[in-house]
Amino acid sequence: MAIKFHNTLTGKTEEFHPIDEIKVRMYHCGPTVYGIQHIGNLSMFVFTDILRRTLELGGWTAKQVINITDFGHLTSDADEGEDKMAKGLKKEGLEFTLENMLALGKKYGGIFLNDLSKLNIKTEGTFFPYASDYVVDQIDLVRKLEEKGFVYVASDGVYFDTGKFSGYGKLGGLSDSETQARVISNPEKKSPRDFVVWKLNSELGWQSPWGQGFPGWHIECSAMILKLLGEQIDIHTGGIEHIPVHHNNEIAQSEAATGKTPFSRFWLHRAHLQIGGQKIAKSEGNVVYLSEIIEKGFSPLAFRYMLLQSHYRTPASFTWEALEAAQNAYRKLKELVSTPSASGTSPFAEGGKIKLNSPPAKGELEGVYIQEFKSVLENDLNTPAALAVVWNLIKDEAISPADKYATLLEFDKVLGLDLAHNEFLDVSREIVELGEKRQKAKEDKNFEEADKIRQEIEDKGFEIRDIDNTFLILKK
Repeated sequence: MAIKFHNTLTGKTEEFHPIDEIKVRMYHCGPTVYGIQHIGNLSMFVFTDILRRTLELGGWTAKQVINITDFGHLTSDADEGEDKMAKGLKKEGLEFTLENMLALGKKYGGIFLNDLSKLNIKTEGTFFPYASDYVVDQIDLVRKLEEKGFVYVASDGVYFDTGKFSGYGKLGGLSDSETQARVISNPEKKSPRDFVVWKLNSELGWQSPWGQGFPGWHIECSAMILKLLGEQIDIHTGGIEHIPVHHNNEIAQSEAATGKTPFSRFWLHRAHLQIGGQKIAKSEGNVVYLSEIIEKGFSPLAFRYMLLQSHYRTPASFTWEALEAAQNAYRKLKELVSTPSASGTSPFAEGGKIKLNSPPAKGELEGVYIQEFKSVLENDLNTPAALAVVWNLIKDEAISPADKYATLLEFDKVLGLDLAHNEFLDVSREIVELGEKRQKAKEDKNFEEADKIRQEIEDKGFEIRDIDNTFLILKK
């Protein structure tokens, strides 16, 4: 595959080639686990999952890291404000201790990983390092920067001297005035854009050559990348909010420490998921959680489908109406895949699992639709166009049902919609027996009894459909 990505570093859409011919090294900025991650946070990892699956479709293997920040992320990019983990402790009424902070991180880190699973995000072979497990590496990185003369000590911590790193702000093409204006001035800083690599804290933290405290948030990512992926990587991702500060800081400290450039060859950034035209954020008070989506009767994969309807670089808007429309489309897709037809040659459902009457010839998979699907994904992960290919295939009467099914499963290796399993068909034996009882009443022409059983099935939260001489029961 000749994949092209929009590279934030150059501002251009460029053909992707990894450093290694086979393995792609990727780092995705992960969550700060002081609470449950909202759907805006989770949307990032649906994007990175599509990225990974597309690269694997192209024959590469992905070695990727998604970090989990469990300390040191201050509420302000100006290296000021409260530690977000401390906010989490306060909210839960827990004592401000390092042990409680790390335990809180494990609690919400676990919920984050569980949410990834519900969204069918591939995690096998992915590293999920907690920042607290790499403090020694972070101290070593600060020490290396000190030895090379890139940092200086102030009363509240150790700062990176951006004036000694030429090209600071190159990610996103930021000017000196833009990078200086974004950060509140600290009178001890040589420049307003200088950033902390070790924050002193007399109450809490780890011992270091500069005193007790915490590594800076930016240094965490660089240290874990250098430790787990190497001095140069292929792809670094994050939200667009990371471009001006966090990611430019990562570039500066990493390239200063190693002397190698570029730190990451490609930088990919996801636009925000919005509610009412605003970024979803706890600070804005407009958050929705995956658990809420599930409690309201929506499938997590319907939310995934909704995200795929927008390109990752285009701000997407979340509304319950949009999610309902996505669930209807997602459900229709699964029903078309799994519902039997009069000819009996289509795939059919049995206990929620899909199987074929006869397997397709493998050589028939490499057709026009496969090539078109690959082509749109190669063009900077155009998932809306990929979904359009899916629906065009379904409507094409020239393609046999068996070949449609097999091709859809090929598509689903990237889309991750779990098309081989229809959760709407997962019904209990009790409900199936009611369907069988109704079918018998119909055959006996006892239509009054059949209607009564249909109502009972619907009252229990299911829908029954007559298909030829059988029936299909679906969750509402």
